[in-house]
Formats: sequence, structure tokens, C-alpha cells
Amino acid sequence: LREIAALGPAYWFVVAVGAVFTLARFSEAFLILRADSVGLAASWVPLILVTMNVAYALTAYPVGALSDRLGRMGLMAAGLATLIVADLVLAAAANAWLVCAGAALWGTHMGFTQGILATLVADTAPVDYRGTAFGLFSLVSGLATLAASLLAGWLWARIGAPATFVAGAGFAAAALA
Repeated sequence: LREIAALGPAYWFVVAVGAVFTLARFSEAFLILRADSVGLAASWVPLILVTMNVAYALTAYPVGALSDRLGRMGLMAAGLATLIVADLVLAAAANAWLVCAGAALWGTHMGFTQGILATLVADTAPVDYRGTAFGLFSLVSGLATLAASLLAGWLWARIGAPATFVAGAGFAAAALA
């Protein structure tokens, strides 16, 4: 408990923003479900995750290098804005091409945000407590992902696929604010 108390308010602000952001980032399994819901053949469904991961891989290093020169907050905001657009594209998707475009945007947002979130944890945690800081951040993120995925599944079942992604866009907008 002494270590947790030593983490400080800047760290806890990062954890809080990360938790709200994670509520917007429910499980990537919903990308696969969305592809299936618009009629993408099962044999092509893995293409959605490949597209997402290629976009993630292509953006992570350049964004990381930019964050070292330009600062982190503007790029984090750009990543959140990209997630909002991705969610809205996925909400409106009526065919596999739009789901693929949404998945590419989803991967791009990951390239913008995942490294920056980790860096913000490292930047705000005392050097002697970085392991604790990353462990707590991962715990909170995991719980937020579970909650987000439960909510996403409930929305999907009760209202439909578009509602799931519109809610994700709303959480991303809250994290951006």
C-alpha cells in the first residue's frame, strides 16, 4: 500500500484516462463479429485482424519516434480521434470493405496510443516503483477491457452491432475530453 500511495497524482491521472480509453477499446473479437455480421465469408475473417495488425505495425514506430520529438499528448489525442472515426466507420459498415477500413483505422489508433500510454506510465511513475506502476496499470486496463467487452456484448445483443461501436466512440470522446 505504501508503494501504491507513492505513485502520485500524475500517475493516477494516466491510469484514469487509460481506463476510460480502455472502455472504448473493447475486445478486437468484436471486429471479427462485425465482419461476420456484414456477410464476410468465414475463410476471409482473419483478414480483418491481419489488416488491424499491419496498420498497428506500420504506425507504432513512426508515432513513437514523433512522440519523442513533438510530445505525447497531441499524438495521443490523434489516436483517440482515430478510434472515434474507426468506431463510427464500423458502426455504419454495410459491407466487408468498410469493416476492413474500420479495422485498419482501429490498428492505426493502436499504433498511436499503445506505446504512448506505456511511456506515460513510465514518465509519471517514480523510478523505484515502475514495476508496481505497470502492474497496476495492466490490472486496471484488464478490468476495464473486461467491463467494456461485457458492455459491448450486451449492447450487441440488445440493440445491435452499430450501438456497440457508437458507444465505443462515445467512450473515446470522453477519454479525449
